[in-house]
Amino acid sequence: MYDQYYGFSGRPFQLTPDPDFYFESASHKKALSYLGYGLNQGEGFIVITGEVGAGKSTLVAHLMERIDRNALTVAQVVTSALDGEELIHVVAQAFGLPVEGHDKAGALGAIERFLQDEARAGRRCLLVVDECQNLDLTALEELRMLSNFQLGAHPLLQSLLLGQPEFRRTLAHHPDLDQLRQRIIASHHLEALDADEVEDYIHHRLTHVGWDGRPLFEYGLLPALYAATGGIPRRVNQVMNRLLLLGAIEERDAVGTDMLDAVMAEMTADQSHGSRAETSPLSIEAGAAAPARAIDTQPGIDSVPPTEVAALLAQRDARTAKLEAAISELQAAGANCDQGDVSAVIDSHLGDAISQIELRLEEQERSFRHVLTMLIEWLEEDPSREAA
Repeated sequence: MYDQYYGFSGRPFQLTPDPDFYFESASHKKALSYLGYGLNQGEGFIVITGEVGAGKSTLVAHLMERIDRNALTVAQVVTSALDGEELIHVVAQAFGLPVEGHDKAGALGAIERFLQDEARAGRRCLLVVDECQNLDLTALEELRMLSNFQLGAHPLLQSLLLGQPEFRRTLAHHPDLDQLRQRIIASHHLEALDADEVEDYIHHRLTHVGWDGRPLFEYGLLPALYAATGGIPRRVNQVMNRLLLLGAIEERDAVGTDMLDAVMAEMTADQSHGSRAETSPLSIEAGAAAPARAIDTQPGIDSVPPTEVAALLAQRDARTAKLEAAISELQAAGANCDQGDVSAVIDSHLGDAISQIELRLEEQERSFRHVLTMLIEWLEEDPSREAA
């Protein structure tokens, strides 16, 4: 919605990694240098860590666009909590290798034969493993064992490991990972953007979709946005999406700190609502049968049941009816009293009535803006919903 209102050619702050929007901060530039060095070595492990949303996946997507696919075969794995045997089968699947049953030896044999065939054809193999902090220690040991595959003196597999800060700490301190640590040839921790980089990052992504200065960012907005997001790119995207959407809904040509405050309050309310839902007796009972659902800082329309939307509409109608009744009472009082009585009624009731009307209208506006925002986000998440 907001991209059409502001005349953008696309959505500049989408949450899914897109190499077209790659922004090279100082930390990303260092990470890319380490990646280039590590890949030239052709062996061992390269480790990239960073906070959630720091840009690890975008960095890898940018790297994948630059490599020569005729010289390097890449398999990518996004892990859940896998043990060693499960990881072997997932790696085989990532390289497109059919493995019958759940025989670990068969999967290992298939992987080794594939790596040897690729080496004979003049291609190196790279395994990219994301969310490594979720891996069991036995799975990390299996990754080390896979790095032992050789054709003569030529190593057959190199691995790029991506993870959150806890994975970095695990690698550094766990006593059972000494052999894996010895095979790490390059490592870098992605830092958050600084205040100047956040401003450059926003302008970079907006310029990519044809931003012509509309909307205008009022003085103080971008420093306040940096303070609110900590310079984490995905958080910046989340807040900017909400901010531009609010600007489009309210038909604003300038975006200021007052709008940022409203957006942050809404996102905080979303988190609080999700936290209450997670700890309610109903959700606890449901949790006995299924894992608890992770709380998202930017929930989609799926998190608002139709019954809740209907309840909001019913509340609006009820409030409207009460306001009409209050107005009717004031009109009736004015018709049945002389001028002095009318003045007394106005003095005693009109101020309270106006205050209640303003309070209810403000609450109603917040509720509908919240539902409308989530509805628009849900529609824009999937291109197939564009017609809706």
